[in-house]
Amino acid sequence: MTVVAVAPVGAKVDADGEAGFIDQVKHPSWWDNSVAQPEVGDRLHAVVLDTSRQPPRLSALQRDIDIARRLRGTGA
Repeated sequence: MTVVAVAPVGAKVDADGEAGFIDQVKHPSWWDNSVAQPEVGDRLHAVVLDTSRQPPRLSALQRDIDIARRLRGTGA
């Protein structure tokens, strides 16, 4: 997915025409100062956390991606 807008609370992303939102605490830069904050145009890997919200809430944290893979049975 691609970051299309950035705000102090997180980043709006587009995944093939579908909008999503990554809260600042679900982006690696929140936890690791050596990781750059998201910028418009950045490409990210993320997983869906909550489809009931509009736009759906996503996470770009590796631990959330790993959990999603395990739950889908696709391994790491």
